[in-house]
Amino acid sequence: MTRLVLVLGDQLSKSLSALRKADPSSDVVVMAEVADESVYVRHHPKKIALILAAMRKFAARLEQDGWRVAYTRLDDPEAGSSICAEILRRAEEQGADEVLVTTPGEWRLIEALRHCPIKIRFHADDRFIASRTDFETWAEGRKQLRMEYFYREMRRKTGLLMEEDEPAGGQWNFDSENRKPPPEGVDHSGPMQFTPDEVIEEVLDLVESRFSDHFGDLRPFHFATDQAQARRALAHFIRHALPRFGDYQDAMMRGERTLYHAVISPYLNIGLLDPMEVCKAAEQAWRDGDVPINAAEGFIRQILGWREFVRGIYFLQGPDYTGLNALGHDADLPSVYWGGETGMRCMEQAVTQTREDAYAHHIQRLMVTGNFALLAGIDPAQVHEWYLAVYADAFEWVEAPNTIGMSQFADGGIVGSKPYVSSGAYINRMSDYCKACDYKVSVKTGEGACPFNLLYWHFLNRHRDRFESNPRMGNMYRTWDRMDAERRDTVLSDAGALLARLNQGEPV
Repeated sequence: MTRLVLVLGDQLSKSLSALRKADPSSDVVVMAEVADESVYVRHHPKKIALILAAMRKFAARLEQDGWRVAYTRLDDPEAGSSICAEILRRAEEQGADEVLVTTPGEWRLIEALRHCPIKIRFHADDRFIASRTDFETWAEGRKQLRMEYFYREMRRKTGLLMEEDEPAGGQWNFDSENRKPPPEGVDHSGPMQFTPDEVIEEVLDLVESRFSDHFGDLRPFHFATDQAQARRALAHFIRHALPRFGDYQDAMMRGERTLYHAVISPYLNIGLLDPMEVCKAAEQAWRDGDVPINAAEGFIRQILGWREFVRGIYFLQGPDYTGLNALGHDADLPSVYWGGETGMRCMEQAVTQTREDAYAHHIQRLMVTGNFALLAGIDPAQVHEWYLAVYADAFEWVEAPNTIGMSQFADGGIVGSKPYVSSGAYINRMSDYCKACDYKVSVKTGEGACPFNLLYWHFLNRHRDRFESNPRMGNMYRTWDRMDAERRDTVLSDAGALLARLNQGEPV
């Protein structure tokens, strides 16, 4: 009996569990470019193009390996509008009554497949270093779930950066060495770029015709779209950028959008790279003496620690997680997030880069766009949808905990022990954005005051009942309390006027 094997656009790995359970001599792989997956949020055109091009190339590779692949293109007149519709169409065509599926990375798709009127046999997605069961076992009975302790367990489990039972270098992380401000210059040309071939050009034309009204620039397009290219991009990063990645991973610079970042997260998240493959490459570079330990450890922690941790959180918390709003924020997302006029150079830089590249690094996301949304009281559901839409590496299992939890504190502290908020001083220290800003980071109130300075204190004041007893925030409140009453009133008044302008749709 023929069975169908569903392969989704973020499951482009030959080691996929559903493929391992299938028989290429009798089973049929189903892959489909369906409209619903492109518009359930208005995805960046580059993200759509990356996934479609990589899907087409992966399907061709499977066929070369002897699989029969039933592939549906977006412009196929017979294409169903949803994954379930395509499954049912192909099941009738192939005479199949069972579908093998590697469990998707979004509750939305899991529920859709569960309600699809055909037998669906789910198999765990074991392309991660920690299984969902591993994480649940680690989390059981803990009052707080903190990445640092999970990360240590993952180091012990994998042996990465370990010397017998002890961490290499004598400490678990070197984060204190990875917070340098921007360098005077960057001696790295950036991530490896790839020239579109015929397959990609065909996809770009299709995306351009269908999704030109989505936020984001489609061209130029330089992403890797197959495993070989992704591995070349990884090797390029390890050799040319990783040695200085640790030092400057938190820095931001005008004209240097990536600094020493890898920009391989899209390839990891759609399956072109394996996380252990990536971590071992970084570890080997350190063991070979080509990379300092603070760089190797900082990079590995992002994958072995943070990436695995947030996936565990997403599935542990369940499908209601994205609706959390612990702080009761309800303001609409300002137009600046869609490229609207602003005098804030940091926001302009981050959003412009996002529009053009479908990428911004983690500090731009957390401490610029995320920080501003949190301070301004933006509805976290709208912030979540924006991040999910505009970044090429954004899939809900990884994006939601980073946004709902880490960035917006909407989960009330499940992911982080405190909200990640700052005044303009942090952005000034870690970037050169403030030098060209219409506002003055040194001005705290009145004309020309940096919006981050005003909104920071307004946020702390309006959420005092929740946060003043937090041991990591006590100094902030003591500083606020030492200000004279007149200055506090001025700060709150100026911040209130700023928020009113935002709520009225005026540029800031």
